[in-house]
Amino acid sequence: MIIVTTTGTPEQEINRIIDELRVYDGTVEKIVGKEKVVIGLVSDTSNINLGYIQQISPFIEDVFRVEQPFKRASLEYRNGEHSDVVVQTPNGAVTFGQNHPLVVVAGPCSVENEEMIVETAKVVKGTGAQFLRGGAYKPRSSPYSFQGHGESALHLLAKAREVTGLGIITEVMDTADLEKVAEIADVVQIGARNMQNFSLLKKAGAAGKPILLKRGMSATIEEWLMAAEYILSTGNKNVILCERGIRSFDKKYTRNVLDLSIVPVLRTLTHLPIMIDPSHATGYSKFVPTMAKAAIAAGTDSLMIEVHPNPAKALSDGPQSLTPGNFVDLMREIKPLSEYFGRGNDSDLLTSSFVTESGIKVGV
Repeated sequence: MIIVTTTGTPEQEINRIIDELRVYDGTVEKIVGKEKVVIGLVSDTSNINLGYIQQISPFIEDVFRVEQPFKRASLEYRNGEHSDVVVQTPNGAVTFGQNHPLVVVAGPCSVENEEMIVETAKVVKGTGAQFLRGGAYKPRSSPYSFQGHGESALHLLAKAREVTGLGIITEVMDTADLEKVAEIADVVQIGARNMQNFSLLKKAGAAGKPILLKRGMSATIEEWLMAAEYILSTGNKNVILCERGIRSFDKKYTRNVLDLSIVPVLRTLTHLPIMIDPSHATGYSKFVPTMAKAAIAAGTDSLMIEVHPNPAKALSDGPQSLTPGNFVDLMREIKPLSEYFGRGNDSDLLTSSFVTESGIKVGV
């Protein structure tokens, strides 16, 4: 149930309304919007008289039930106002959200060694992107495929952050590793294969770090938002939804199907920020730039792009990874596009060429 108070309602009156609502079973939560304060009563409210709630205070403007099965994730829960997720990085705070500049996350599928991840981080930083992605723990379809270097790779990510100031996004696969991952990551990623690992969702939410929740490969929109509900139910309000492609009957030409219709659909259903991952969705680097630009046109809040110094020798997902040079080209191309759609930022885009320590040429 949602109780909307009038603009300028005194704090003392809001607290009194909250106290009145505590007689009901469930959780009472205060949501502070830009102009109004909304109070949520999360429980079975089917037998509560809405008219009675309306009469609790003359400062109550509206009372209604959230009809969706997902409550805290619903757009109604914030009275139609989209939320922001603010992440603190060494380079400053970065905000994910509908009314903010496009956020770009880039890096390799897996952290392979220090030289590789640090040099990739320098390229990512040089383009104006704000976050480095890299897998320390890798869920792979085959038990014989590279599974990541684990805890040692987390330390390499920390080194890359120390050198560049980029925020770090990396995946947690197991609750046993959650504390170690949360210590390094600025945003903890829950991968597609763990989207409905409810124990992991609850414990990751309780860890307090912002969570990037990828859509499961065969998940419906409602299932995805219900997974987000698990995280939000822990009191963690900082959840970002990431579309990374869903399975289809045809895998001949792309790895998955990138569901870009998800952006306008989610805007009508949830207040949570949206990220698009065209790398995993298409599976081929040649398609990534086109779908990244299409995602911006669709209204995404963020992009996740895989970048590797030498994709042909990558230990995982090489075919879908951009070279540093191609990533720089993409960032140059999306800058005017994001500005056209009102999502430009003040980041300094690389305007001249440079050569990395291992001889990789980047730029014009």
